[in-house]
Amino acid sequence: MTKRYLFSFPVALALLVCATSAIPGTAAQTPLADAQRDYNAGRYNRAVDALNSAVANDPNDAPLHFLLGQSYYQLREYPRAAASLERAVQISPKESAYHDWLGRSYGRRAEETIFLSAMSWARKTHHEFETAVGLEPHKFEAQRDLIRFEINAPGVVGGGDDKALKHVADLEKIDPIQGQLARGEFFATKKRMPEADAAFGKLLASDADKAGVFFEVSDYYRDRPDAEKMAEAVDKAEHIDPEDRRLKFYKGVLLVMQKKGPSEAEALLKTYIATVPDNSDLPTHAAAREWLGRLYESLGRFSEATEQYRLSLSLDPHNKEVEEALKRVEKK
Repeated sequence: MTKRYLFSFPVALALLVCATSAIPGTAAQTPLADAQRDYNAGRYNRAVDALNSAVANDPNDAPLHFLLGQSYYQLREYPRAAASLERAVQISPKESAYHDWLGRSYGRRAEETIFLSAMSWARKTHHEFETAVGLEPHKFEAQRDLIRFEINAPGVVGGGDDKALKHVADLEKIDPIQGQLARGEFFATKKRMPEADAAFGKLLASDADKAGVFFEVSDYYRDRPDAEKMAEAVDKAEHIDPEDRRLKFYKGVLLVMQKKGPSEAEALLKTYIATVPDNSDLPTHAAAREWLGRLYESLGRFSEATEQYRLSLSLDPHNKEVEEALKRVEKK
């Protein structure tokens, strides 16, 4: 199954569910505002070009460096992302979001390097997440990143179950829904499935007013797998925000799981890829292509399945399940 937001040290320090960060001081017509529009539209290369020109003219503008780092991150150019975010932190060390994104970039550096170097990057990742939380404890994005790291990373680089559960309890005091999501993620990652089922069951029955909460619940039931409860979670998300662009992905995945409406599932997933930018804060294009591959495989369309699995791996080379799926269909 495709897993979102899973740190697996040192091979896959991946990222969490958070919304695109707002850039302070953005005006209607500025280089920053123009680049932000390009970023939001998924035109990351264009944003990078504009931002590099802007920082050449104003090298001490922290929001410019921050958005440049985010843009490099979405392009998977993690060394450049880290360098830009380090500069943003140097200029404005009290901005929690800057430290959080720098931690994410360091996490990706850890993912892509050999073991000893990965240890160093992982320690830096933990430090930046802790700093982000310390600056703004009420920002659940940084809290979730820190908890996720501590769930998955070994103690030698700052991880550990006791640390993670302490921060889960802290988050529950600030944001009970996000705290419950973090607790459910802890149990699921540790394969304590009865406790995970109970946690996500409470969330499914809750009156949460954010579609993203139910999309995360959907992720759990997708991976469980439990199509009936996933359908309930997707319905709740749609009721909250029927225009949410993530719905195409989740509805398409659900249809594949239910083995219903293959033409509709194909159209939903293809439309998602065509219309929604590939962004780390959203279901990835790699995941959408994986599910297209699963759909085609189930229909016996093995050449199309092969193509989609290859495209998925080109975007997410560390997905072992897609690697196995590709090997399977190539033998057909």
